[in-house]
Amino acid sequence: MSIARKIFSNTVAQIMGRAVMAGLSIVILKTVATFLTADGSVGGYGQYSTVYEFLAFFGIIADLGLFTISVREMSKGDRERSFIFTNILGMRVVLAAVCMTFGVLLAFVIPRYQGTFVPMGVVVASVAVFLAIVQGTLSSALQVEHKMQHSSMALVLSKLVNMLWMLVTVYVLFKGEAPSQAAFNQLMFAGVLGNLFALLYTAYFVAKIVPLRPAFDREYLREIVFTAAPYGFALILNMVYFRIDGIMLSMMRGFDEAAYYGPPMRILEILSVIPVYFMNSMLPVLTSTLREGEGRARAGKMLGLAFDVLYGLGLPTMIGLVFLAYPLIFLVADPDFLSRLDQGVYGSDIALQILAVAMFFSYLNSLFNYTLIAAGKQNALLWINGLACILNISTNFWAIPHFGFRGAAVVTVLTEIFVLLAGLYWSRKFLPFHFNWARLFKLTISAGA
Repeated sequence: MSIARKIFSNTVAQIMGRAVMAGLSIVILKTVATFLTADGSVGGYGQYSTVYEFLAFFGIIADLGLFTISVREMSKGDRERSFIFTNILGMRVVLAAVCMTFGVLLAFVIPRYQGTFVPMGVVVASVAVFLAIVQGTLSSALQVEHKMQHSSMALVLSKLVNMLWMLVTVYVLFKGEAPSQAAFNQLMFAGVLGNLFALLYTAYFVAKIVPLRPAFDREYLREIVFTAAPYGFALILNMVYFRIDGIMLSMMRGFDEAAYYGPPMRILEILSVIPVYFMNSMLPVLTSTLREGEGRARAGKMLGLAFDVLYGLGLPTMIGLVFLAYPLIFLVADPDFLSRLDQGVYGSDIALQILAVAMFFSYLNSLFNYTLIAAGKQNALLWINGLACILNISTNFWAIPHFGFRGAAVVTVLTEIFVLLAGLYWSRKFLPFHFNWARLFKLTISAGA
């Protein structure tokens, strides 16, 4: 099978899996949003959203960029894949356990969370996040072998298990009851069951490629920490500027504002993995190409084509979200989340329209992020995300008190534009590639039509 076909089939398998997961996620989101707003307040869903926004920070610290670095290192061929995989597996298991424990302890001392469902929800959800991190680590071996269809199937089945337990919770165990801590915990436990299933399913196929035992070679772990640290910190900063607005909203404006922001963010999370899947599939090939004698020129052509693909995917998706925001929010959430402009209420549909623009720029950003990683220029990515983080947080301190979640959404757009321009500047310093303006013009006309 040709390299292009491997990249294509690997990406398509993941996108198809994500499409099925998107359908299941809609059912989950609708079920949770309806159940937690049964009393007419969206604050209950705001607490649900806050749990995952909160744990996302600790999850990305535990990740430290090791999935991507693992794929890159195994693609180089300098060491045995099993040696690299087992050591990174050991590191991530330890990191994940430490980070989740710290997150749980912190949730119980934050004053804003006292007297809410959040602390105990974090306890249960932290197990789900830990299992997801380990499953993601195992998937790196499948990524290198271009066998991500197994990981995609694991995630689809995981989401199905998750959905079924949520339906049991809402319509059987707590049918007709008001939201309670016990019910809230069961909604979180659905994630534990689903992620455990995904981990076991993925492990079955990975065991045929590499051994599953964790290893701890001190010299190599020290080397990989120094290699991964710049990208890992860049990912942490990326997560900060992408998710900090949800946390700031709950702290500065209350759980209702965070709730309105929640459904659009869930929709974007589903859609934003498409460029990640595509670039993860390209990364092994891009890395090996750059190590060849004439690799820079070939890599430049690959990046030009990749930009066209991401532009062609992102632009129509953005336009569709802007025009269909109101019915989409009605579909995935509760009517309480919709705008009622005659009453002066701005809802999740407004947030989705603004965030759709940010999503388009994030599609293009992924290309330059992975370009810098493949070229070994993680330090540039660290500077870009660091400046973006400063821009985002400082601007949000002004925008959120004045405009609530609408201000946070606009700040996200501005941040993504900054990251795009900075990523383009640095990538073109290291790799020569050019835009095909005629093709981009055709794609723009097609998307507009």
